[in-house]
Amino acid sequence: MLRASLQLGLTSFGGPIAHLGYFERAYVRQRHWLSPQQYGNLVALCQILPGPTSSQVGFLVGLHRAGWPGALAAWLGFTLPSAVLLFGCARLSARVQGPLALALTHGLKLVAVAVVAQAVWSMARRLCTDGTTWLMAIGAAALLLIGGGAGLQLVVLATAGAAGMLFCRPVSVPPAAPDTPVRRAVAWRALSVFGSLLLGLPLLSFWFPHGYLALARVFYRAGALVFGGGHVVLPLLRAALVPHGWLSDDAFLTGYGLAQAVPGPLFTVAAYLGAVAAVPSPAAGAAVAVVCIFLPGLLLAVAGLSLWSRLSAHERLGAALTGINAAVVGILAAALYDPVWTSAVRDGVDVAVAAGALLLLQGLRAPPLAAVGLCVACSVLRALL
Repeated sequence: MLRASLQLGLTSFGGPIAHLGYFERAYVRQRHWLSPQQYGNLVALCQILPGPTSSQVGFLVGLHRAGWPGALAAWLGFTLPSAVLLFGCARLSARVQGPLALALTHGLKLVAVAVVAQAVWSMARRLCTDGTTWLMAIGAAALLLIGGGAGLQLVVLATAGAAGMLFCRPVSVPPAAPDTPVRRAVAWRALSVFGSLLLGLPLLSFWFPHGYLALARVFYRAGALVFGGGHVVLPLLRAALVPHGWLSDDAFLTGYGLAQAVPGPLFTVAAYLGAVAAVPSPAAGAAVAVVCIFLPGLLLAVAGLSLWSRLSAHERLGAALTGINAAVVGILAAALYDPVWTSAVRDGVDVAVAAGALLLLQGLRAPPLAAVGLCVACSVLRALL
């Protein structure tokens, strides 16, 4: 399991949708560890839950194949390559200065403009399907552009869930019943740990506002509230890290841009952010950030395997998820303007470079690595000239 997941962690470029395709080829067609129906059930479950979908699916495949050690091996193999690369980039960025380094950083910020714009467009087409959901998305974006802050984002998500239950059409949530050994007692324990950490970490970190517990709270809450795709972690983390002095906007967007150039899950941007955050040890900060951003999604995936069949019978739950997903589009759209656009785009040349990268991603279906190469090359060439 470790060998198979490590191969995927070293080669899986392209985001969660592409990752799921790589998983299907490796685990279903090549190794025959799951049937297509079993794999489809796992994907259906993880796409509904908050958290990083591809990492959750890989974790559950490992659980199915080799029990709890297999689940841990699957997560480590898929996560460590990109986490180690981003940690190395964070340590290198602290030592590299000068005009070319600044140009490289600026190019990575332009990558973020193109990537987030593509994510907003694709998510809006998929998640805003009628006037009600469009109104929720626009309202969420307007509120965040006026107010901002991590607390307001939580209020927007909760309000959208309640509004979805009232105003969105009832939706049947597809049940997931894969043949995976998770007893109901284990599922309830996982759900209890999830809730205890979500409520307990803010209380514990109150006494240490800039220690490792506070850093754990930031990344755990972001991992617990990411609906709709990994890019949504951008506004959640930025609102919790930058205004409170953990790191600068430049460092934040540089890490986000670098995450597009490495294989594996986007959530491993936590390794970069934890390493450059204001903590005594970069290695400890990166480890805390990576573990805490993935942990809530993995706990929910374990609980969902056993308990989801009961919840999926309630159509209003699906309506609430519809409202939350619509608000997620608005949250990401607000982040596209502030801080992504306002921090990265300085003049017409930057607009042209970002538009070219967006054309590569959306029009030509090029991998994110191609957009990274274009933006960095243009930025460095401009600095040299």
